[in-house]
Parts: sequence; C-alpha cells; structure tokens
Amino acid sequence: MNKNIEISIVIPLFNEDESLPELHDWIVRVMKENNFTYEVIFIDDGSKDKSWAVIEELRGRNENVKGIKFQRNYGKSAALQKGFEMAIGDYVVTMDADLQDSPEEVPPMIEMMKDQDLDLVSGWKKKRYDPLSKTIPTKLYNWTARRLTGIHLHDFNCGLKVYKSAVVKSIEVYGDMHRYIPPLAKYAGFSSIGERVVQHQARKYGTTKFGLNRFLNGPLDLLSVVFMGKFGKKPMHFFGAIGTLLFIIGFGFAIYLGVDKTVSLFSGNPAPLLAQRTEFFVALTAMIIGAQFFLAGFVAEMIGRNSSSRNVYLIEKTLE
Repeated sequence: MNKNIEISIVIPLFNEDESLPELHDWIVRVMKENNFTYEVIFIDDGSKDKSWAVIEELRGRNENVKGIKFQRNYGKSAALQKGFEMAIGDYVVTMDADLQDSPEEVPPMIEMMKDQDLDLVSGWKKKRYDPLSKTIPTKLYNWTARRLTGIHLHDFNCGLKVYKSAVVKSIEVYGDMHRYIPPLAKYAGFSSIGERVVQHQARKYGTTKFGLNRFLNGPLDLLSVVFMGKFGKKPMHFFGAIGTLLFIIGFGFAIYLGVDKTVSLFSGNPAPLLAQRTEFFVALTAMIIGAQFFLAGFVAEMIGRNSSSRNVYLIEKTLE
C-alpha cells in the first residue's frame, strides 16, 4: 500500500452500521475526483450493532480503509485519540459517521488551509437542522468558549475539521475534550486557526448519541482546558499567586490588630479582646486559606513534574 498519504480521514462511530457504506462511497468519490491519496480510519467505539462487520467488508474492497475496534465504549475523545495516533497523512480530517458532515467540504477546507498557511480549519454549521433544545445551548456554549479561550470560532463542536498532521500528533484528547481541540491546539503552539462555513446535513439514520449530560460536562471541560492550557505546566503560578495574596491580606489585618492593641494599651484606653474582633477572624481565615492554596500549588508542581501516565484504551481488533 502506498504510504505517501495526503489525507487521513478519522471517523469515530458508535452504532452507525446503516450509514457507513454510504459515507464510505461518498468519501471515495470525493477523494478520486480531487486526485487525493488518502486513508479512511474508522474507530468503532464499542458498537453493539454490525458496525465492525461493515468496516471489515469495506476493507475487503478498499485497501485504503483502516479500522480500530474498542472492547467497550470509551467515548468520542478516546476514538479520536487512537485515530490520530494511527493517521499517517499530511492532513488529518475528522468527521462524524452519521452523514451530517459532507465530504464535499474537505477539498475547499484543505485549499483554504494551504492558501492561508493555517494549522487548523474548523467547520461552521451556520444553518443547523437541530431542535432549539440543542441550538440555543450550543450558541451559549460557543459564546463562552470564545470569551475564555480567545479563539474566535462560531462552532467549536463541529465534527468536521482539518488539521496539519503535526497538530494532532502534538495533543492528547481525553475525557470529553473532543469539543475543545482548537484550544488544545492553541495551547500546544498552533495558533493559526481558521473557520469555514459548511453544510449541515439532516440526520438520515439512527439517533444522536449524546445525552443531556453534555450540558453539564461541556462547561466543566471548558474550564479544565483553559486552566490546563494556561497553568498546566506551572500550577504554582495560579495557586501560589492566590495563596500569597490571601496570606498578605490576612497578615496585614494581623499587623493592624497588633498595632491597634499596642496603641490602646499604651494610651490607657480599654480595648476589646482580639478574639472578639471581626478583623481577627478575617486575618486568621485569610492566612489559613492562603497557606492551603500555596501548598496546593506546591503539591501540583511536584505531581506534574513526576507524572508521565497516559490513558489506556483496550483495543479488541485493528485493521491496518
């Protein structure tokens, strides 16, 4: 098989046996029309239907098809991570397996990446065929993500994206971080990020695989990404700064109380006991919390410098 691959298309899936043949044929047609050398990597995230059998059948008639089958369902982020590790193309494309992402969008996105020398091009489904219960939270989420990350994308969670190979080889996607690959790329040093309006196809088969928990997990993961991106390698800069500030505030109150008590004693004016003054408890609380923040930063620094663990996903089968 030719190893000079221009495009690796990574497709995570869970129970999508109905859509896979049509998606495969659509991709092949687009790749041939544009004379791309390519590979299609299907990652079966523990499907309970016939998805893996379909992938094996597709591989039997197209050697450009590769596959990974997880022993159980790990989630989209895990599937993307293993797909990124397997990909050997100069450009890596991600898309969903439900036919809502059009392969026809890939060539112009790659052309845009080349013309503007971008590291990443994200799709923007400007017109969506989703219910209001999904579109309204999505707009709020995207607005928040833009403010916190400084990346001006309208659709962070669009599954259709194109990356330079170096980008996906430099990041690790875990948990539910598939929503935040652009921030992960930015914090890894790839800040040339573009966006292109793409067509959103109405779902043809099956149902969505994401439940209401995404409305809770999404914001929490966003905070994690922003924090890890800014302070992951230097947690003491965050915890230590807060701890030092609180300790200084508390110590300042303590000095004030000491001076005030001393002045009262020498002037002969009666003064209340320190334990009866509100400032005493403010000073004590601030110094204790400040010390705890500082120690938390110190411990985080030690853990970060000595930890080299990675996530382990059990793979049942592989087609290469």
